[in-house]
Amino acid sequence: MAFPFGLGSRSIIGVVHLRPLPGSPRCDDSRKNIRQYAIRDAEALLAGGIDAIIVENFGDAPFQPVKVESSTVAEMSVIVSAIIELAITVPVGVNVLRNDASSALAIAAATGSRFIRVNVHTSAMLTDQGWISGRAHETLRQRQIIDADSIAIAADVGVKHAARSNDYDAGNAAVETVERGLADAVIVTGKSTGDPLDLEELRQVRVAIPRTPLLAGSGVDHDNVVRILEIADAAIVGTSLKEDNDVKNPVDVTQVKNLMKRARG
Repeated sequence: MAFPFGLGSRSIIGVVHLRPLPGSPRCDDSRKNIRQYAIRDAEALLAGGIDAIIVENFGDAPFQPVKVESSTVAEMSVIVSAIIELAITVPVGVNVLRNDASSALAIAAATGSRFIRVNVHTSAMLTDQGWISGRAHETLRQRQIIDADSIAIAADVGVKHAARSNDYDAGNAAVETVERGLADAVIVTGKSTGDPLDLEELRQVRVAIPRTPLLAGSGVDHDNVVRILEIADAAIVGTSLKEDNDVKNPVDVTQVKNLMKRARG
């Protein structure tokens, strides 16, 4: 299955979790140090043989539900540009938390990023920021207006840190996300950052959208990556690539190498 952003099957996308950015409540560092920390994590991912990188403003909690400040867009653009220059041919993506697809698209278009992640692309989810509604109609039109069709949209179903309705059906949600939301790829996650996903749910989504790239979006580690990649086409991995498996720690190049070895069989 051909990925819309230059990946092959059994690919691993490593996460660069940015430290709190200027303007966010916990920011207590200089722009220089924030950027250097991100570059060090990207260098470790690349040295470990990662297939792609996604950059997200993980440190900016509590997150804006929909629209981030212009200072966040500016700082992320600088950092993403530096990582793309470092990565050369390795695809780089953007996720602007909590759900700012518009800013993610703008950053991607300005920097040459290959894809964005959208946590709530269709439907509506009750999250830790309150109700967030999908804006697929806006995101797809913006992509058209700025002539950015080459930037792929990877959209979550069963969103992290959000409540699911009693009648939630992952397969149906995935079909809606692809057929009505026009997402280029679908992401299945666990309930929160680092939590393992439900393999049965992943299989259900695979059956529902057999021709759409499917990504595992949380809880992937050395023990389960082989089982997950028997179903999903790729995995987004953050926590298990960090020192001591702690999401707040730097990326450990040895952890990256070990996971990549497992993923490639």
